[in-house]
Amino acid sequence: MLITHYVLITIMNDANTILIVDDDSRNIFALMALLKVKGYRCVSATSAKEGLQALSGNNPIGIVLLDMMMPDMDGYEALALLKADEKLKDIPVVAVTAQAMVGDREKCLQAGADQYLSKPVDVDALLQLLNKYLK
Repeated sequence: MLITHYVLITIMNDANTILIVDDDSRNIFALMALLKVKGYRCVSATSAKEGLQALSGNNPIGIVLLDMMMPDMDGYEALALLKADEKLKDIPVVAVTAQAMVGDREKCLQAGADQYLSKPVDVDALLQLLNKYLK
């Protein structure tokens, strides 16, 4: 199974809840359906700003799947804000994006991502990363 939309994965604390941030509700639905079947708890946000607010709240989020190409604030801007925040700066990040041209992987890593997956996402690879970061 392949998922064909942009996401960024971030790890925080030892919580097991996945926050999916995407401006396309179909992407959120597909990811939530897949991940819930695999036993993960999921919540969603339809903008980077809303996602950052969820991270700053009291809800323990273990991983954030963040769409890299959204209007108003893209994943790169959101990642910069995460890394600038004392409480969030050490969160490991895995960029998952349809941007798979030469240099895009490096751009994601330079922006602060710890890992990178290109689109369409290989579900097995995504699950391996989730298993690595969510114990």
